[in-house]
Parts: sequence; C-alpha cells; structure tokens
Amino acid sequence: MSNTLAFLVNTSIVLLTVAAMEGVAWAAHKYVMHGWGWGWHKSHHEPREGVFERNDLYAVVFAGISILLIYFYRNGGPLLWVGVGMTVYGFLYFFVHDGITHQRWPFRYVPRNGYLKRLVQAHRLHHAVEGKEGCVSFGFIYAPPPAALKAKLKKLHGGSLKNSEPAE
Repeated sequence: MSNTLAFLVNTSIVLLTVAAMEGVAWAAHKYVMHGWGWGWHKSHHEPREGVFERNDLYAVVFAGISILLIYFYRNGGPLLWVGVGMTVYGFLYFFVHDGITHQRWPFRYVPRNGYLKRLVQAHRLHHAVEGKEGCVSFGFIYAPPPAALKAKLKKLHGGSLKNSEPAE
C-alpha cells in the first residue's frame, strides 16, 4: 500500500472511530452509567468535593482500553488507529464535557452562542433530573436541540424537575 493510501486509510479509521465512540459513549452512559454502573456515575450527579469524582474511573477504563490497543498494535494494523481514535475522542470529551460543560478547569469559559452553548444546555437538562431514571441527552459531543429535550423531560416528568432551565 502506498504511503498516501495508508495515510488516508489510517486517518479514515481514526475519524470513524471518533464518530463511533460517540455512539459507544451514549450507550455506555445510558445503559451502564445510568444502569448497573450507577455506583461510579452517581458522583457525577452530586456536588463534587475535590478535583476528582468516582465517575472519573470510567475515563480511566476507556483510556486503558485505548492504551492497550495502541501498545499491542504499535507495529501497525487497524486496531492501532482505533486506539488513536479512542484517544482523540477522550481529548474531545475532556475538553467539551469536563472543561466547558462542567468547568473543571482552573479558568472559566461560558459559551454565549453556537454549538458549544447547545452542548452545555443539553447536559444541564441531563442533570435536571434527580437520580438516574428519566434523564435525557446521554451523548457527550452531540447534543439534541434543547427545546426537544425540554419537551421530552416535560412528557416524562410533567414539569417537576430540580432544574430544567438551560443557561442563556
């Protein structure tokens, strides 16, 4: 395979993995974190004390998988590039979810418009429900429109939520 073709194939694998990871993260968030894995994730739905929360163990698990893929396939092959794609998704998650949405950085950035504002609003609506049942918006990089999420929450809960208004 030529260098150019190899580059295009490997780049495609990385980009497809990043896109697929949003689906994996959505399913893991909805069915694991809000299911049998609530013991770790519950800390994310409560006020944080300190720098870390138990929920951060999920990031460690996903990072461990990507590190293993990169290590064991470091000499080449598609799984190397899957591991790289998982790592890229992890950086996006860290930047968007931990940094912008939850302000876990030493500086603040509050998006005033555009897609980043929509991500913050969607995640706030996810946290508008007390407990693990009846939440909306389980993705981390993709966010449905806030109006659709509010309508779904109203249908599920009849308007009784702890905080259903996204930041303006």
